[in-house]
Amino acid sequence: MRTIGLLRFVTLAAVVSAAATAFAQSRGAYIGYAYPAGGQQGATFPVRLGGQGLDGVHAVHFTGSGVTAKIVDYFGRIGPQDMDLLREQMNEFRKIERRGGKLDETQQKIRSRIEQRMAEYVNRPASASLSLLTLIEVTIAPDAPPGPREIRLVTARGLSNPLVFHVGQYPEVVRRPMKTSELQVLGKEEAALRRRPPDEVEQRVSIPCVANGQIASGEENRYRFEAKKGQRLILDCQARNLIPFIADAVPGWFQPVLAVYDASGKEVAFNDDNDFRPDPAIVFEAPHDGEYVVSITDAIYRGREDFVYRLTIGEIPYLTGVFPLGGKSGEPFKAEMRGWNLDQARLLLPPADSPPGIYPVCAAVESTRSNRLLFAVGDLPESFDQEPNNDPAHAQDVALPQIVNGRIDRADDWDVFRIKGRAGEALVCEVFARRLESPLDSVLELIDATGKTIGFNDDHEDAGAGINTHHADSYLTATLPADGEYYLRIGDAARRGGPEYAYRLRVGPPRPDFELRVVPSTVAVQRRSAATVTVHVLRKDGFKGDIRLALKDAPDGVSAAPVTLGAAQDMVRMSIRNERARSGDIFPLRIEGVAKAGDREIARTAVPAEDRMQAFLWRHLVPSEQFVAMVPDFSSGASKREAPPPMELPKPDPSKPAAQPQFTKAQVAGRLRQLRALFDAWLLTDEFYQVKVAECEALK
Repeated sequence: MRTIGLLRFVTLAAVVSAAATAFAQSRGAYIGYAYPAGGQQGATFPVRLGGQGLDGVHAVHFTGSGVTAKIVDYFGRIGPQDMDLLREQMNEFRKIERRGGKLDETQQKIRSRIEQRMAEYVNRPASASLSLLTLIEVTIAPDAPPGPREIRLVTARGLSNPLVFHVGQYPEVVRRPMKTSELQVLGKEEAALRRRPPDEVEQRVSIPCVANGQIASGEENRYRFEAKKGQRLILDCQARNLIPFIADAVPGWFQPVLAVYDASGKEVAFNDDNDFRPDPAIVFEAPHDGEYVVSITDAIYRGREDFVYRLTIGEIPYLTGVFPLGGKSGEPFKAEMRGWNLDQARLLLPPADSPPGIYPVCAAVESTRSNRLLFAVGDLPESFDQEPNNDPAHAQDVALPQIVNGRIDRADDWDVFRIKGRAGEALVCEVFARRLESPLDSVLELIDATGKTIGFNDDHEDAGAGINTHHADSYLTATLPADGEYYLRIGDAARRGGPEYAYRLRVGPPRPDFELRVVPSTVAVQRRSAATVTVHVLRKDGFKGDIRLALKDAPDGVSAAPVTLGAAQDMVRMSIRNERARSGDIFPLRIEGVAKAGDREIARTAVPAEDRMQAFLWRHLVPSEQFVAMVPDFSSGASKREAPPPMELPKPDPSKPAAQPQFTKAQVAGRLRQLRALFDAWLLTDEFYQVKVAECEALK
């Protein structure tokens, strides 16, 4: 029986090791969640990251300033046979204690680590890509700017993918981390449900605060807090914005639901999304003094360790909208803001000389910052819609080209603009609303003076929309059939409206242009070698020209041969070569594309992105903050623990026939690797390791 068990171990160990190696080589380091996904300024706290291919993790890389971290521990994959070995090791410790002995410092350390690994062990995880754990300790400087960052793990093979990590301003409450979720078996789903102790279901908190949690399958989290009558309270949940897409979930992301109850259990507020945003937010005025409870669940009671949330609770500044949604570069920006608790607030807009683009803006109350919204900066003349302009008889004249800043002020409102054109002229009409956090689901219609429809569009797919799955902004092009006046109507597809239903409408001749995305946002480039990335082009207003791609401002010794992205191509591969950068170096990269559109030369920097899938099918290019490269340092993951000398085996009796080998050399080598991995992870003592290695040697 001992031989059969050993054979099963070495065979499975070899298969698992080969599979893990193949995955690591093909996919690289991957992190699926970070918990908690942020912390308060001035705090030091533990963070748990789950992923795959994280062997040799030795450092943490953050974008921005004021955030540092160190690696505390790494829990690699272990299987049932590894657990058998760990139980044997624990039995050896018990034998020592039963004989009246005491464990030395090293033995105590190893026993503690084994107890940790046994407590975390899951034989069949719900998601293998989340099951390897890295524990880090994060320190946020008191003056670290609040807001989102990106976190990556640094491994021997390179950098992991990025995840969002927030620097917060309020005290943080962190629930106990979840154990890796069990695989759910059809008909036995209840066996995989998390059984949280009753005293962990509800937590009492003091507001303002940020509550951090993970939702398990079938689970509800509750937070109890006190409020005074008339307090204008914000409950803002971040979940999908932390982990945009979960490939094997339907819907393809964590869908939180919030409900608030008073002390009598009466529901006083509810939200399962924030209008078009899947992440819910509740704003309500406390009806009376007393205790309130907020509950958070998944909409269909799914759950797993990557269902991570950050729930901000308190009487805090909160933006619900700005108007206009943008302004012209080179001119001072002015905008009004709407929201809660903004009496003493000022709106922080981009500098007047900001180049065209989309920028985050927020409200500030002294040193406290609100949530962020988006503000567009353009380079065309700008104007505002003027009511009444609800029909052709009252249409507002618009000179071309122009950006009109407007609002669909009320339900079933339409804004109508009069355009003068000539036969054969090309006209482009484009709405920027949902892309700028407006709830407007626009509809555009172009009609001639007789009322005949020349062009119509409701939703226009935008490959650069990132995590937005409803392409609600309209876009139409038309060739005008005759000289004369035309009317452009804009409204909401669901006939809704209000002060928050703002838009920016671009009207004018085509402006051929393009955007670039480079995937992945992280690349590993060995010295005297090359790595390949994919550059995608998003063509605009009929642009069909060639684009010359080149690496710009790269470190000394890092280069890329220029590549041309042809007019018929939507993507191209680009090879980045490293001749001098040293092992362990981490540096930003920038790819620039240059093209001609008529007499105009266009230069665009490729936005780093990650290719992500949601709900088993749909793929998205999710923008990230930084395109970063690393030169792998394979020595960084090398073992720092010195193995004991081999145990001397008894010499075979020459008078007896030699036993036939029962195991192949590959099987024995596989088990030796597994033993060494457990030894390097400080899960086996020197003595126990020597014995087990000797057993393997005897099988050769």
